Amino acid sequence: MEEIFDAVKWDSRGLVAAVVQDADTLEVLTLAYMNRESFALTLETGETWFWSRSRQKLWHKGETSGNIQKVREIRIDCDGDAVLLLVNPAGPACHTGARSCFYRKLSSGSWEIVQDVVGPDFKGG
Repeated sequence: MEEIFDAVKWDSRGLVAAVVQDADTLEVLTLAYMNRESFALTLETGETWFWSRSRQKLWHKGETSGNIQKVREIRIDCDGDAVLLLVNPAGPACHTGARSCFYRKLSSGSWEIVQDVVGPDFKGG
């Protein structure tokens, strides 16, 4: 197991960027961060766990919303400083209710919403 962790280049805060992608559609769902503990929990449970930089605590995706992400595959990039999680999502990835956190695109100098968003009161996670 230590060999797996040693291949990751953890940053100065002990974190690694984690890109989460739908395993079937290959749509990028979110970018989050993992520490060693969340990475270990992800390996152990087969569901995504992250480190919340704003709340400074572990975060099990779907813990409150039910929108868990079952991990099908984990990859590491060529530099070892990012991981890719291919998942089967049980619902929206974004706390706004959008399927992906990348629901806005730059269009003619402004951000255009390109996916349905439930709204600011959505309590996903």
